[in-house]
Amino acid sequence: MLTIVFDLDGTLIDTAPDLISTLNLILAGEGLPALAYDDARGMIGGGVLRMIERALVAEGCRPPKPQVDRMFRAFVDRYGAHIADQSRPYPHVDSVLTRLDAEGHCLAVCTNKLEFLLVRLLDALELSHHFFAICGRDTFGVHKPDPEMLRQTILRAGGEPGRAIMVGDSGMDVRTARAACVPIIAVDFGYGEVPIATLSPDRLIGSFAELPAAIAEIEREGLLKARGS
Repeated sequence: MLTIVFDLDGTLIDTAPDLISTLNLILAGEGLPALAYDDARGMIGGGVLRMIERALVAEGCRPPKPQVDRMFRAFVDRYGAHIADQSRPYPHVDSVLTRLDAEGHCLAVCTNKLEFLLVRLLDALELSHHFFAICGRDTFGVHKPDPEMLRQTILRAGGEPGRAIMVGDSGMDVRTARAACVPIIAVDFGYGEVPIATLSPDRLIGSFAELPAAIAEIEREGLLKARGS
C-alpha cells in the first residue's frame, strides 16, 4: 500500500474561477481595479493571505497590516459562501481516485488552503470520502513548503513517508516533496509560476488518467526506497 498525497488547487480541482472572482471583489471593495484572469491565476497556491499580498504588489499597493487583515477576513467569508460556484474537479479525478482506492492505496490532501475551506469544498464536490486525511495550512501549525506538513499528513493518513508519493502542480509542491524525501508527480495543467517541467519532477502527467501508470512506474523503479532511505 502507498500513501498518495494530493495538492488541491490546480491539481485535484480547478478552483481559479471562484478564487479570482472573490479576489477581484475584495480589491474592488478597496477601490482597486480588477486583475486580469491570467495574471491572478499565477498568484494561486500559497494560500489566501499570500494571494492577497501578491495582488496588492501587482496593484502597486503596500497597505498597513490591519487593512490586509481586513481584506483577508472579507475574502474568507465571501469565498467560503461561494466556494463551489464554479470550481470543478479536473477530468478523470473521481474515477482515478476510485481506482486508487480499489487498489488499496491510502489517499490524502495536503494544501495551503485553510482546513475548513478545504473540507467544505471537497464535501460540496462529493470527493471527501476518498481521503484518509484532509490537511490545510492551519492543521499542524506549519504549511508548505515546510516538509513537516507533508510528513504529518502522511502519518495522519496512516502511512509512512518512505512509502508515499506526492502529486502537485507547482514549484512549492516540488520543493515540499524534495525536502520530505518523497517522490513527486507533477500535473502540467495547474497554476505554477513557471512551467513545471523545468523543475524536474519525478514524473509529469498531462491528465489524471495517466496517474496510475506514473505511480506504478515510480514504485517499479525503486524511487520510493531511494527517496525514503
